[in-house]
Amino acid sequence: MSNAPEATAAPSKSLQAFKDCWGCRAISGGGLILSAAYVFNAARRVMKQGAPTSMGTVAQLTFAASLAAWGAVIITDPVGKSHRKTT
Repeated sequence: MSNAPEATAAPSKSLQAFKDCWGCRAISGGGLILSAAYVFNAARRVMKQGAPTSMGTVAQLTFAASLAAWGAVIITDPVGKSHRKTT
């Protein structure tokens, strides 16, 4: 066990700029949502061909849903809006 004092990490300027930059959040969140659409379409194409649904297809659909949710979270920024900004 170390007796060194724990350092509290202050948010970096680049991380703070990302949270305040609407364009940055829109581009990165939109990119994640578009990649989710691509993965979903690839899984759907296999199902449309009449192939039986495999675990790989289910994994692709689940991954696409998680990518879309991650993109929506980045765009909406719920963490930054949960506290009232007083500056």
